[in-house]
Amino acid sequence: MLAGAGRFVSRVWRLLRPTAAAPKGAPKPAAADSDPEVVKLRQQVHKAIAGVTADLEDFHFNKAVARIYELVNALADFDSDDESNAAARWARREAFEILVRLAGPMMPHLAEALWQRLGCDGLLADAPWPAAEKALLVEDTVNIAVQVMGKLRATVAMPRDAAQADAEKAALDEPSVLAAIGDKAVRRIIFVPNRIINFVIG
Repeated sequence: MLAGAGRFVSRVWRLLRPTAAAPKGAPKPAAADSDPEVVKLRQQVHKAIAGVTADLEDFHFNKAVARIYELVNALADFDSDDESNAAARWARREAFEILVRLAGPMMPHLAEALWQRLGCDGLLADAPWPAAEKALLVEDTVNIAVQVMGKLRATVAMPRDAAQADAEKAALDEPSVLAAIGDKAVRRIIFVPNRIINFVIG
């Protein structure tokens, strides 16, 4: 257990390279809202805020620590040496600052050291708790239940707010759905966006 904790500390310390992130107080680049990889990282970061906050409120400390480990993995996957990508550097800075704040209650000594390494003013203990951006908590994809005569036959992953025609095509690509319909005619299709598509046959 101690060896694993030591490896984790070393990993975080290596990831937090001052040159790999935007400087403190750097403005948010416009590309931060359009670069798919940057948006993905920010979604992971803000979901971590929501998750760790809820875990701490419910005294689920092990779950909170697990989320922090997951966030470190996300940062490691995102890590690159492309210093010309301002959006990536800004997102990395945001992610590191939030990671350190989330780790503070459970790893106070490490978190304070990382806070200073980031060049932040004052003590981490005096910094405000991060707030998740609600827009980043929304999933990009949803699982739509596919029913035939009200009976679940499959689920399909679709982009959020996908059109009915796209959902129908995805549903009819499922062998179990085709088998349930058989040679009967589809008389009606009931579609609830982001939730259900039901084929009424007869």
